[in-house]
Amino acid sequence: MHKHYSTLIEDLAMFAWISTSKLQHRWIAKLFSSQEKERKGKETERNQEERENTKMLSQQKTKDLQWTLQAIRAGKTNLQNISFFQTQSISGSFQESENSISINFSTTDGGISYFSQILAALVTPEVNRVSQMNLSFHGVEWESRKLRHLSALLLDNNCSNIRQIEFQRNAFAATGLSELSEMIRKSRILKVIIFSECQIGCLGAKFLASALTKNEALEELQIWEDSISSKGAEELSRMIEVNSTLKLLTVVDKDSITATPIISAVLARNRAMEVHIWSRSNNDRSSKIVEFTPETNTLRVYVLDHSGSQRIACALGWNTTVRTLDMTGIRLKSKWAREFRCVLEQNRSLKEVVLSRTCLRDKAVVYIAAGLFKNRFLSKLHLDGNWFTGIGVEHLLCPLSRFSPFQTQANTTLTSLTFGGGKTKIGRGGVIAILKMLETNQTVTQFSICDDTSLKPEDVVKIFRSLETNATLRYLSFKSCRGIEGDMVLQSIMDTLQVNPWIEEIDLTGTPLQDAGKTERIYEKLGQNASLVPEKDLLNDLELTTPTSCRVFLCGQEFAGKNTLCNSIFHNLNSSRLNYTDAFRTLVNPVEQFVRSAEIKIKTFQDGDTKISIWNLAGQHENYALHDLMFPGHGSPSFFLIVSSMFRKPANREPKSPEEVEADLLYWLRFVVSNSRRADMRSMLPHITIILTHYDKVPEQSGHLQAIASSVQRLRESFQNFVDFYPTVFTVDARSSVSVSKLTHHIRMISRTVLQKAPQVYQVCNDLIKLMAEWRSENYNRPVMKWSQFCELCQLKVPTLRIRSRRDNMGVVETRRRAVATSLQHVGEVIFFEELGFLILDCGWFCGEVLGQLAKLNATKTTGATENNGFISKHELEKILRGKLQSQIPGMGSKVFDNFEARDLIKMMLKLELCYEQDPTDPKTMLLIPGLLEEGRGKSQRWQLSSPECVYVGRRLQCDNSRQMFLTAGFFPRLQVHLHNKISRLKNQQGAIYSLEKNLISIEINGIHVRVELGEQLGYYIDILGCSTKNINEMLRLFHQLIIPTIHSLCPGIAVTQSILRPECVKYLIPSRLRRTQCVPLQRLKQALLTMPADSMYDYQHTWGSLVDGSRTILPSGFDYARNLLSDEDFREVLHRRFYDLHLLAVEVAVPSENQEPPVAVRNDDADRMVEPSLSGIAKGVETILQRLKVIEQGIKDLKQEIQGLRYYEHRLVIELHRKVDYLVNYNVQLEERKVPQLFYFVQVQNYSKKLVTKLFSGMTALRLHMLCEYRREMHVVDDQIGCELMQIDNQAVKSLLPYISKFMKLLTFALKIGVHLAAGMGAMIPDLGREVAHLIDSPFLYGTAAVAAGAVGAAALGKAGGTQSRGSLNPDSSRNRNVSQDIKAAQQWLVDFLKDQKVTSGKDIAQRFGLWRVRYKDNGNIAWICQRHKEARGIDVIEVPI
Repeated sequence: MHKHYSTLIEDLAMFAWISTSKLQHRWIAKLFSSQEKERKGKETERNQEERENTKMLSQQKTKDLQWTLQAIRAGKTNLQNISFFQTQSISGSFQESENSISINFSTTDGGISYFSQILAALVTPEVNRVSQMNLSFHGVEWESRKLRHLSALLLDNNCSNIRQIEFQRNAFAATGLSELSEMIRKSRILKVIIFSECQIGCLGAKFLASALTKNEALEELQIWEDSISSKGAEELSRMIEVNSTLKLLTVVDKDSITATPIISAVLARNRAMEVHIWSRSNNDRSSKIVEFTPETNTLRVYVLDHSGSQRIACALGWNTTVRTLDMTGIRLKSKWAREFRCVLEQNRSLKEVVLSRTCLRDKAVVYIAAGLFKNRFLSKLHLDGNWFTGIGVEHLLCPLSRFSPFQTQANTTLTSLTFGGGKTKIGRGGVIAILKMLETNQTVTQFSICDDTSLKPEDVVKIFRSLETNATLRYLSFKSCRGIEGDMVLQSIMDTLQVNPWIEEIDLTGTPLQDAGKTERIYEKLGQNASLVPEKDLLNDLELTTPTSCRVFLCGQEFAGKNTLCNSIFHNLNSSRLNYTDAFRTLVNPVEQFVRSAEIKIKTFQDGDTKISIWNLAGQHENYALHDLMFPGHGSPSFFLIVSSMFRKPANREPKSPEEVEADLLYWLRFVVSNSRRADMRSMLPHITIILTHYDKVPEQSGHLQAIASSVQRLRESFQNFVDFYPTVFTVDARSSVSVSKLTHHIRMISRTVLQKAPQVYQVCNDLIKLMAEWRSENYNRPVMKWSQFCELCQLKVPTLRIRSRRDNMGVVETRRRAVATSLQHVGEVIFFEELGFLILDCGWFCGEVLGQLAKLNATKTTGATENNGFISKHELEKILRGKLQSQIPGMGSKVFDNFEARDLIKMMLKLELCYEQDPTDPKTMLLIPGLLEEGRGKSQRWQLSSPECVYVGRRLQCDNSRQMFLTAGFFPRLQVHLHNKISRLKNQQGAIYSLEKNLISIEINGIHVRVELGEQLGYYIDILGCSTKNINEMLRLFHQLIIPTIHSLCPGIAVTQSILRPECVKYLIPSRLRRTQCVPLQRLKQALLTMPADSMYDYQHTWGSLVDGSRTILPSGFDYARNLLSDEDFREVLHRRFYDLHLLAVEVAVPSENQEPPVAVRNDDADRMVEPSLSGIAKGVETILQRLKVIEQGIKDLKQEIQGLRYYEHRLVIELHRKVDYLVNYNVQLEERKVPQLFYFVQVQNYSKKLVTKLFSGMTALRLHMLCEYRREMHVVDDQIGCELMQIDNQAVKSLLPYISKFMKLLTFALKIGVHLAAGMGAMIPDLGREVAHLIDSPFLYGTAAVAAGAVGAAALGKAGGTQSRGSLNPDSSRNRNVSQDIKAAQQWLVDFLKDQKVTSGKDIAQRFGLWRVRYKDNGNIAWICQRHKEARGIDVIEVPI
């Protein structure tokens, strides 16, 4: 009893500040009374417990404390759990198990002494073999001595292993609590402390908190059945702010107020501490107030007052440990919601919030909605069972909705939302908000409305209709909603599931529809939407049909009257409109002069089922760069009307000259041809109709119109193979509907014709044209459709492009949709930007208001553009675009930004390659627009690299048909952007320097300086100039691998030839207009090398003419070695070509091997044997030649070595060629007498010139027969030879002569290829043999990469394996050829018969007609017919043998 009273007195010491007033005395008396009652109750419980323990010890075998002490000291026990009970009965111990023991010590029989000794014994090393030990003290009254032993036990870090201490119903004085807290502060081994019914109060909590601020080992603190009051809780909260090692805190208090400061501290300091706080009510029932579990990061609040809720909300602001907040059932007010708004704006870890049944009203929901606007982390929100109305619903769904096509959704992280309840009144405004959210939201996957009674069936139908276009929602719940009833609701659900396969689950539990048993169809359809469906073909199953939309492009220069003509045509085609008659002439004329549109405009009208759109291409020069973008693609149904005015300006009567009209038409013809080749429209030539305007101003008697007609006819003849001209040229008065009526009819007819000829399109395209028109009318005539909206339209209205199941092949469906969108672009209905994700539905708006304004950007008005080398910031460009596209006059501005954002325009410009980013990885990078560049006039044009070791290289790429094609105005700006983008993507070219000027690209890459120059405005060539200290091969490799392919990629259908520029022009950067003549075609230079003997190839020089500008000589004439103009690859290609020609010649003339015996001389007494030696030897010699080629090829190491091998091979072939020709000459049908010459040929006389006949066909006339001088190895044409006239070739002559002509031409061609003058003097008569006898000498792989790569041996092997024997071969072993001897006999017999008919029978006659005399060689006795010159010069070698 004394102990209890002393405790009370110590407790009263805390209130020493209380005065001695009566009120304070009464309060103290009341405190004593309550403490006494509580003490008596606990004494009763303790006595009952002691009696039970005494009974237990009496019933079981107990041991005295002396034995227990000795056993502990001896270390015979392995104790882990020791429980001490202070009793007033007998002392003793009971070992419950091998590791557990209960020790009772009495206050009457010396048990306290044993208690102290046992505590001391537990410190010995023998006892501490156990890794961990738990102690529990029951009913112990702690005095100083006991505390000292306990302190020794706890603070001996070397021997003690105490992990957990539990105090149940212990009694501590104030000093005892202080000493105990000091022990806890110093302990490094204690992990768990439990106080149960110890009445430590706020003072004990203060001591514990003070100790734990220093302790870094304790992990768990539990205080059960105590009252630490708010002051104690505040002390613990301050401890939590400092202590970071405590892992579990459990408090069971009589007052729930203790929870607020503790949990607030845990949240504010982001402690990973498990917290459980309970409260015991007056009826002795415990209830949990709050709990926090770090394992699940969940905070659950069960009971809390308003102030506590607000404090917790404040603590959650910067918390990072709570993921789930559950405050279900707590009554919350708007003040809490205001604090929670800040939580949503600041917190970055909260993922789920449950606020069910919290009595939130509209004001509180408004605060929560405001927080959602800035929140980027919350994913789930439960607000069911609250009391808000439609106003709250509107505010709640506002951050989850979009109210403009260009507005971004404010909150994109919330994926699950639940609200509803009996007291939630959604109302009409709430339904509208729900519809808007479901139609525009792209993040919410779960949406639930629970226990609602306010929604009507009509509202539910609207909700499901809005879900038809929602592709993100997966789970939908209307649990226990009364409005889910009726067939109308059922049908709307089924219709939605038909077009929306993404909904996976619909919860209709407790709804009238389920109660009526009508939900089975819904669940069955949900199952179908999740099942596999048969895959469709990619595009094959889409039905094809004739297109119904045709485009008419109205082209012409400015002042041509295109706008007026377009309006007249438009009004003429639309009969329902007001007639556009001649009465308006006087009104239109001044308007036409004053207002001229500089924009690209499109007018559309319907002609039955055909839609015709007239694209009026603006003729101003600033729009030229955009015309390429408007050009129709491959297969697009379209045609062109080229308009030219016959007068310079409509305000005067100054007529254009025919040359000016021709120049106007020529530009647009070249534009159409160039772009049609680029668009690959060669299969269907573009249809063109020419229109001449202002016809009413032409005098009737003037011959001006006839002169213009002659110019048009010349153009028609020049372009007849490139375009399809309409034969009639329309001359109209553009202001008169009567004058354009025939033209209007022509447009109708040509449109139908073009549509019939155009490739078929998908039937779904025609359907989509109508659907997109309806979509525009339903969406305020919007000209732009996003790709997602196009997909929604396809999903709703086009079954063939619909996703049928969630397991459907999405990639195939997406590909089909993109193919259809691309097809719509080809027919001119839309402009599809695939990468940007939108479609332009109003092409006229886009071309006129958007692109037209972009074309007018002026560098002089652009701040900072010139100072930054043409670069401009995105922000500055946005300001310029807004200034251009928005007028200062209200109502007069463009509405571009109602459908586009400025950054979308910039993305579009990047996609169209109208500009490029300086650094794509930097969001604030600068942009360069080629249209803003200025010419580098006045700047010194010189190379930055200046060194004697510099090498200069130039190449020119020009259109092959420069008369019909050119590089359009938009080509070079696109090249500037495209080449930059290509270089920036190269991994090994990070240090490349790229700079631009107007019509100029400067590049420095890998030590090579390159300039790419546009030859002239609207020109037909581009010059590529290079300067470097590296060799020509590396420079040309850069040209051919980077720059030239880039140019080809931008004009794929245009034939481009390559020429070599004079190096001195490159060195001194001669202007392009002056160096036009200082180039040589690459193929021509190669061909010139091929005509040279091998000895001369390496040292061949190309001669340049002098460059003169007026009277001033800029560069004198000079020369360059071909080897310095060509790369090694080009030079080797020439050598391989020569090797290939030599190989073919070796096959034809049967070159023998080196060790082969010389052939036996021809004997005149054996005609057959005389034929065989002349053409035999191929079979024996081919293998040897191939082996020789192989040896030569293996020995080649550089160009000189290759040429040496070529010279040797060529020498042997020349010798063999002459020997074979000698064999042919020695063959004689007239026995051995050789009464007529052998080598004859035909020429055709045309315009006083002779041309060698290379082909014979029946019906040829005006031929003359001539004969060659046959002197061995010096055969030639005889000058002033009369010859014999052949009036006409009949079938018999063709049959006899054709084989001979074929073989003779083949030998002649081979001789020319290797530079042998087999027939000297014939050069003026020889045509392009490469074209005339291509079937004889040029194989398909002659110029191919196979021959170049494999070399001569590879080509020879290829020819051998592939059977390169051509028709008319000299090889007698070919099974496909006629017998050679029969061919020669037939030809010579024809010659003999012909000469007899011409009465040429004697040697005198032959000498008179052909200038040839019959001689015999003295060395071998062979007979030949030679000229007078050889007879005199070679008289010692021959003897004349007259007939």
